[in-house]
Amino acid sequence: MIKTLEPKQKDLIFCSYRNSSPRVEVVRVTNIVNWYFERVVFPQQHLMFNAPRKAHLEIHSSEIATAIQVDCIPCQRLRVKTA
Repeated sequence: MIKTLEPKQKDLIFCSYRNSSPRVEVVRVTNIVNWYFERVVFPQQHLMFNAPRKAHLEIHSSEIATAIQVDCIPCQRLRVKTA
């Protein structure tokens, strides 16, 4: 069973990521079993998403016909602080 964004799930955090590079990026969460999250993020685009607390967001940058992982950010660092 593959899970996507389900607001009823416990232990999800609301996260924010901005692609500040001049290249298209593919971001994905791969360290959570039975969890699937992958999005294309264009330059200067801002992405808001829910993720499990222990998730890490992998950032893959695109070059001509290749994709290279350039970063892996713990989603706790991307968490949106609410009042």
